Amino acid sequence: MTDILLSLFSAALINNLVLQWPLGIDPLLEAKGRRQVHALGLATACLMLMVGTFGYMVDAWLLAPTHLTSLRLFAWLPLSVLLIAPLLRLLARRLPSLPFDGLWPLLLGNAGVLGVALLNGRSDQGLGSAMAFSLGAGLGFWWVLSLFDDLRQRTFNNDIPLPFRGLPIQLISAGLMAVAFLGLRGLVKT
Repeated sequence: MTDILLSLFSAALINNLVLQWPLGIDPLLEAKGRRQVHALGLATACLMLMVGTFGYMVDAWLLAPTHLTSLRLFAWLPLSVLLIAPLLRLLARRLPSLPFDGLWPLLLGNAGVLGVALLNGRSDQGLGSAMAFSLGAGLGFWWVLSLFDDLRQRTFNNDIPLPFRGLPIQLISAGLMAVAFLGLRGLVKT
């Protein structure tokens, strides 16, 4: 049980996919507005959990026993693409107050979703740890997305020199957030 909690905590804070592994930075820069940020964060967290869990099961129960582990990417990529539309329909039906329209391209282009499956396939810690890592990665992405949106709103209202407005200050902010999260490195070894 402790390993599962450490895996969840580590994926969310210490080994954050967006800041430590630069995966999923495109949706971070594209999402605007508090409601869209939370819709994208929830959809990404659910998708990472589903792809990480199903990807681990496909790898451990189908590809590894048949010695076809070289086909992992060809199994996980269609899995992640095929789960996006049903997930968005389900979330839109369950939470009609959040705008899930137009999130399909952001979820499709999120390299963090495929990164979760690849990192789960690299470690042999069991289905529980794979699910905890996937959920932690999704929650970490959502948290960074919320923090980055708040930071973007704060920099929008401040007097920033003209060459740094827009994307340059956003990338500098993402780098500073990565340095802040780097301070947590070494706290938990997984």
